[in-house]
Amino acid sequence: QVQLVESGGGLVQAGGSLRLSCAASGSISSINAMRWYSRAPGKQLELVAAITSSGSTNYADSVKGRFTISRDNAVNTVYLQMNSLKPEDTAVYYCNADVLRVGVIGSSGYWGQGTQVTVSS
Repeated sequence: QVQLVESGGGLVQAGGSLRLSCAASGSISSINAMRWYSRAPGKQLELVAAITSSGSTNYADSVKGRFTISRDNAVNTVYLQMNSLKPEDTAVYYCNADVLRVGVIGSSGYWGQGTQVTVSS
């Protein structure tokens, strides 16, 4: 099986920074795209940022210039550096990865358990 474990959430004041991490483990052959999503209270799940296996990135307009997604393929980990945080960034953040498992044809999507980010004004 494959597990994604997130860490790094917490409470921060507006203007502050947090760094989220998401480590994938298990019977992994390789990982294609990795993504961060957010779900704010009363809102739908939103794509925040994505990164391909080669490092190409894309961001939601609301976080461009403030958040940076990166990955370390050697340790199957994706990061989200969050700077200049705003109260409206408050949400549960989930990582998602397209994983090719050892001995399995085709990739499958896996999700982390989520980590809470709260930004106070």
